[in-house]
Amino acid sequence: MTETASPVPASSFQRALDRLSDVAIAIAATALIGLVVVQGWQVFTRYVLNDSPSWTEPVTLLLLSTAMSLGAAAGVHTNRHFSFHLLAENLPPAARLVLSIVRPLLIAAVGAMIAGWGGVLLMDGLDIKLAGASMPQSINYLPLSVSGALICVFGLNKAWQAVRPAREEGV
Repeated sequence: MTETASPVPASSFQRALDRLSDVAIAIAATALIGLVVVQGWQVFTRYVLNDSPSWTEPVTLLLLSTAMSLGAAAGVHTNRHFSFHLLAENLPPAARLVLSIVRPLLIAAVGAMIAGWGGVLLMDGLDIKLAGASMPQSINYLPLSVSGALICVFGLNKAWQAVRPAREEGV
């Protein structure tokens, strides 16, 4: 049984997290489409017009960072990233329960660390202009910071879901 199946109706908070995950996926997909368009333009201008624009590389890196980071955060929410299913399936039930609580707490801690340090790096380079594009040098850390915060929230929610059934059984 996967952790995504829930016998109880989803709470409004859970539905909000589901929508947030869907928005992250939509932004990641849009970033991938943008990446293809920007790289297609770069190839066309380089090989057809023989005049390659300087903004395509930094924009491509930003779009790639956005797609990768937000996709990873949504993967945490849907148990497709950092899920450790093989390990959990081969543990005894008591150890599986402990892992179902500890794993999302570790994921939340990693997400908080990514968000925190990504934010520090973002703020550190905001006043430096990027070569080739009219953007701050540290703009690539913005999606990393946002996705780290999302990973933290999604991980804490998974930990709460793992603890909640144990609490309700004891009541």
